Amino acid sequence: MGTISRSGGLKRPNDGARIVIATMIGMVIGFVVGVSFPSVTLTKIYLPSSLRTSLDFDPGDSHGSGKKSLEDAGSEGVIKIHVPTNPRGAESLPPGIIESESDFFLRRLWGDPSQDLSKKPKYLVTFTVGLDQKENINSCVKKFSDDFQILLFHYDGRTTEWDEYEWSKKAIHISVKKQTKWWYAKRFLHPDIVAAYEYIFIWDEDLGVEHFIGEKFIQLVKKHGLEIAQPGLEPNNGLTWEMTKRRGDKEVHKETEEKPGWCSDPHLPPCAAFVEIMAPVFSRKAWRCVWYMIQNDLVHGWGLDFALRRCVDPAHEKIGVVDAQWVVHQVIPSLGSQGTSENGKAPWEGVRERCKSEWAEFQARLATADKQYLAQIGKAQ
Repeated sequence: MGTISRSGGLKRPNDGARIVIATMIGMVIGFVVGVSFPSVTLTKIYLPSSLRTSLDFDPGDSHGSGKKSLEDAGSEGVIKIHVPTNPRGAESLPPGIIESESDFFLRRLWGDPSQDLSKKPKYLVTFTVGLDQKENINSCVKKFSDDFQILLFHYDGRTTEWDEYEWSKKAIHISVKKQTKWWYAKRFLHPDIVAAYEYIFIWDEDLGVEHFIGEKFIQLVKKHGLEIAQPGLEPNNGLTWEMTKRRGDKEVHKETEEKPGWCSDPHLPPCAAFVEIMAPVFSRKAWRCVWYMIQNDLVHGWGLDFALRRCVDPAHEKIGVVDAQWVVHQVIPSLGSQGTSENGKAPWEGVRERCKSEWAEFQARLATADKQYLAQIGKAQ
């Protein structure tokens, strides 16, 4: 007789044994069936065409043309490419794939690359800055339209504090502590990197721009055929050379009179073919030459302004000062404070001494290079 459970139904004593036996039989049958099939290695998985995504494509078929790339031939019998006219190091690439130039245009992480930019800036404006001068730089940036790409080199390492300005969110920020603008320029403004910009501004941070508008400055530079230029300087402050002094009755001037004996030739610096390194502006073509002349280890740039004439011809016609768009040199020795006190000298004194020694070193290197070249072509004096 069966027992009565709490639910009132009958439960037979051999039900549990039947379940265990049935389970064991099922396991044995499954094992036998499994080992009876041969082993299978999956080498390819073919998805139905309806499930293929845009990532499922033939990389050798360009736009469905049926033309294959060299990779499709495998490692045997591949045609070796060697194009001597390609950029150095890229001789093994087909010329059609080479992108030798770049820019600072900001791009999206999504969408069609051809639709990334609603507008491409025509000009590049760089400032080498510390946070103490952020209000002054903010005033400067407002003088440039959206045709100008803004690039800040931060010598004090402080970048996030600039986010209070809306324009800063679209600017390029490069931060390396205690470096000069020519150090940055040599490392980040290679001609192939800035090739997209018609003109490149390489400016200090202590310039007053109340009487300056970027677009009007460019208009005058183009009108007068200048390849290297700068805005005129307010005569009463921060002026070193007569050439850079603003003329009140001119749009542009390209020559001046200096102190007696300072100019061996009226077409040579500092009486012509000359602008200072404080606020120079270079055409794309001129910058390609100037960049190569910047010495990697001479970071202050002193003496460079006397040699800029080598990059344009005729220099006394293509280098000039734009008087109608002028600035004020505020003479803030901010970079001097980035130096280190040595031998009892103030930080700025050490910086100034290096500026002067670099000028002499640059002149010596240039003279040596001239002599070597003249000897090479058989015209040594």
